[in-house]
Amino acid sequence: MRLALVIAALLALVALWIPVAFAHNPVTSDGQERLASGLTALAVGIFWLMYILGARRSPTRTWRRWLFHGTAIITLMTILGPLDEWAEVSAAAHMTQHMFMMVVIAPLFTFCKPLPQLFVAFGRHGRRFWGLAFKITRYPMLCAYLHGFMIWFWHIPVFYMLAVNDPWVHVFEHACFLITAVWFWWSVLYANARKAPFALLALLFTLMHTGFLGALLTFAGAPLYGEARHLQDQQLAGLIMWVLGGIPYIAASLWAGNRWYKHLNRRMLSG
Repeated sequence: MRLALVIAALLALVALWIPVAFAHNPVTSDGQERLASGLTALAVGIFWLMYILGARRSPTRTWRRWLFHGTAIITLMTILGPLDEWAEVSAAAHMTQHMFMMVVIAPLFTFCKPLPQLFVAFGRHGRRFWGLAFKITRYPMLCAYLHGFMIWFWHIPVFYMLAVNDPWVHVFEHACFLITAVWFWWSVLYANARKAPFALLALLFTLMHTGFLGALLTFAGAPLYGEARHLQDQQLAGLIMWVLGGIPYIAASLWAGNRWYKHLNRRMLSG
């Protein structure tokens, strides 16, 4: 565990202090961007540290622990790295950043199953907070609706540009994507047998509406997010959401469908 703590700390320091790796970090940015990126890095760092402390008292499988460290690094790179700077002038880069949050970081965090460690690290009141925060994951369709609302809301041109131009709104946008995506993936991947069909429906619903949004961006006749983002860049963004972004949902749908089929088969055999 000490080795994991040392390696995690070193990786975090290297990532935060190399300007080439991190374009919008607290060191190279200025003004409101420096403050917003600094608080973001601090929040992720505190969350990471609390998990490490919790893992010392509530051990978990080695692969889950290292997956959490890797996910934390990917998170920092996604929200503070060069991709964040490119997202200001490129719809495709912006979409790539969104997809990393929704279909890479969120499901990886879910696979880590860090709640026991967070319960221990944050104490009695923290345990109550995390328990309430994840109570919504009992309802896969509710999580899908909420996550879908955030996806469509932040792709409305006026709110999209507001997030691009205001660093604090940008941080809030990222929080909306990450939190609702974690709820969504947690609800569908850890749904009990009784709610397996709702998990499958939630996945298919998300696959369809994100694909529809991607198609709208791909086939739009004019740039929707300002002339600085040319039409071809927007079309690429649409394809990223429509095609690449759909792959995790398709894979998860196949898994959920197979899980539901096995459950129905067991019920038929036992009946």
